[in-house]
This record gives sequence, structure tokens and C-alpha cells, in this order.
Amino acid sequence: MSEIVRRTESVWNPVLAAAESQALAAELESGKVLFFPSLPFELEHDERRFLDARWSDGQAKNISYTPATRGLKGAAGSADELAALAAMIARYHAQALQLVQALLPGYARALRIAPTSFRPFPVEGRVSSWRKDDSRLHVDAFPSRPNHGERILRVFTNVNPDGIDRVWRVGEPFTALAARYLPSLPKPLPGSAALLRGLRITKSRRTAYDHYMLQLHDRMKADAAYQQDAPQERMPFPPGATWICFSDQTSHAAMSGQFLFEQTLHLPVAALYDPERAPLRVLERLAGRALI
Repeated sequence: MSEIVRRTESVWNPVLAAAESQALAAELESGKVLFFPSLPFELEHDERRFLDARWSDGQAKNISYTPATRGLKGAAGSADELAALAAMIARYHAQALQLVQALLPGYARALRIAPTSFRPFPVEGRVSSWRKDDSRLHVDAFPSRPNHGERILRVFTNVNPDGIDRVWRVGEPFTALAARYLPSLPKPLPGSAALLRGLRITKSRRTAYDHYMLQLHDRMKADAAYQQDAPQERMPFPPGATWICFSDQTSHAAMSGQFLFEQTLHLPVAALYDPERAPLRVLERLAGRALI
């Protein structure tokens, strides 16, 4: 069964009946990818110049915009150029947020907005360690940023001007993935969370949930046999397409493509339509205990 749910919406503020929103949430919260093949982010004429890697400052792989402060990081250019670049990314942020709120109104009041990114570099050719190699199947978890079970909801849009797809691999459902690996993952060492926080390696206390998610992320990426043989499907997202997933739950890998917008949103488990589908609850059922 495919993990991709194809949708027909072609506007950023669609109107859905309550029952349809709930059905859509059930697909998303089970780890599936909502795919909108006809939902482009339209660049204004003078914004097309920004589809070039030269606008990066060379220090980071993405150009990042923080909506709360209107701050821009990772970009190079004159003050006027940077203001225009920030305005473009800000417009994407507004449309991505509008889409999520329209499709899933139950989330609207609980969403916590994270930075928006513009990704000008090609996926192919990146040099990185295996842990940072996002061409390997993984679920998102971050060493320095424990999230205590909070969900990671992401909206992506391919804006490649040359007809080049953004190609992903999408893996097996999270329940199967967790059951496969959790029994062999090491338990957190007593006192390790306090030590990591005290040394400022983590920005907040790493819970048992965060520990297991990070171990799961690393074990998946390190397992060459799993990368090759795991249940998975290749999914090309063409220019003009938008897609949404919970990246802490959807097993995914970015294989190729260039020029992408991405909006990250965080959501408490309690705000889900069905909290029992969350990775936190799945891992707790398998572990037989609370993890936060």
C-alpha cells in the first residue's frame, strides 16, 4: 500500500467539510504524505533571480527566515536584495500556514511556528557524515533540540525552473519501523540527560522519548541493508507540487532535486485529531512505559 495520498487542491486556502478534514488528518497522522501535484508557489517576475545558489552565504545549506523576527540567515547580497529575498520567503510562509490551517483547522490554535527555509542547492553531491546524509531513510530527530514528543509538521514545495523533480524515497509506516528497531536500541544512561543539559549539548532536557528517536534516526541511517531492502517507494515531486508530512513519523530520504521551499510547524501531541497515532504513543506502547 502506498504511503502517498494524492490530492486535487490547487489553491492555498481550500474549503473542506469537517468530515473531510478529519479523514485527511487520519492519513497524515498515520504517517502518510499528502501530495498536491497542482499547488505551485508562484514567484514574482523579479524573484526568479533568486533561483541561484549564489544567494547563499556559503556557511549553511539553507537560507532561513524566522517569521517572528523577520530575520534572514544564510543569505548573501545587498540590503535591498536581502529584503526582497526575505519578502519572497515570508510570502511562502504565509501561504504554507494558510494551507495547513485550511486543511486541518483543528491544529490552528496549537501550531508553533518554526523558521521557513529556501533550499537553493542540489541534493546530489553533498558531502556529509552518514548521520547528516539525508539521502538515507530516516525520521527526523535532532541531537541538540529535544522536543519532548512534540510533532514536526513540514510543508514542502518544489520551485525548480528547469522541470527537475524533487525525488524522495518514502519508507514503511512508523509502527513497523519502531517495532523493528526499538528492542535493540540502548536505554538512556542514568544521569545522561542532566549532564547533556549541564554541558549545553542539548537546549533542554533530553527525555527517554528524545533518546529513542535519536537512536532510531541513527540506527536507520547506519543500517546499509535496511536502506536497500526496507519497504519503500520512490516518489518524484515535480515542479509546482507541494507535499506535507509529519517528518518525525514519515520515513523519508531526499535523493535529488534543487530549489525547494519548506515550512516547519510544531504541534503538541494533545492537539492531534488522534493522539494515539503519535510516535510518542507508539513508542510508549512498545516500551510499556511513559517516555516523557
